Amino acid sequence: MNAKKIIQEYGFSNFPIGLGGCKISEHFFDSCTFDIVVFDEKQDSEIITFENELIKISHASLSEKNSKKLLQYHGLQIIQDDSWELRMFLSKINEKHLSLFADFVKNSLIESLFCCQKTRESIQNSDVFAPCWQKCASFFLSDAIMSFNHQISNPSHMLESLRKFEKNSINEHISIVTQTVGIERATQTLLERMLKSTIGFSDKIEQNNHSKIIQQKYDFFVKNSMLSDCYFYLGYVNKENFINIKNNLNRESDLIHILKVAFDVEADSNQMYQNVDLIQKSCNDVLEIISKV
Repeated sequence: MNAKKIIQEYGFSNFPIGLGGCKISEHFFDSCTFDIVVFDEKQDSEIITFENELIKISHASLSEKNSKKLLQYHGLQIIQDDSWELRMFLSKINEKHLSLFADFVKNSLIESLFCCQKTRESIQNSDVFAPCWQKCASFFLSDAIMSFNHQISNPSHMLESLRKFEKNSINEHISIVTQTVGIERATQTLLERMLKSTIGFSDKIEQNNHSKIIQQKYDFFVKNSMLSDCYFYLGYVNKENFINIKNNLNRESDLIHILKVAFDVEADSNQMYQNVDLIQKSCNDVLEIISKV
């Protein structure tokens, strides 16, 4: 990939720029992409095709405070930084990355507990989005466990990482994640339907061609018989987009038709209650453990 050529062609020459994504790490799939991070004080992202390769261009701020985003910049390779601002920014992230992981653990657990409560309220109020909230609660718990193990949440590799973590009092809750996410349901027929709805949901919410990467990831997972990983990946992508519109759900009720398939939702309210009870107990157990560290 010719990053300098992309920078010139897309008019990014005046901004600090870093290179991230799975492909700069030691472990990546053929379906993984490069992420060019342009620090131009914007917040959106876009997917481009450059020389027959999908590239993600993320726009970012040097004054970012969100621990999840800051962790995503940890390990970024500097491409362009005439003012040395990016170098100093990344140095500060490196100095405090352990505290950023700890902060993200707590934030993820709080988000998971919030989603558990929203699930209960939605069931009681016959809100159609109840099962979506439950799925999000599961994925936020997975975020917390990843961060506790000093791993960045990357949906393509998360399930693989969770399987490999050493056994301890926090990692034992991985079984609650896999149980309540529903990966045992993964079949190629189901995944094909989930893919179409996930792409539709992404196109409506993100509107940035992310669906091209989703398709590429799906093709890789299915080709390599990684059906559970594919199920987890699609669900996590839907979680991210669902949370982005959580405050506007009253105006987006029609989305439930696409989300029922995209999330592969659980229709049994008793099962949802059981799932959120398990997730909530796990969150509280992890919070208690980390409070003593």
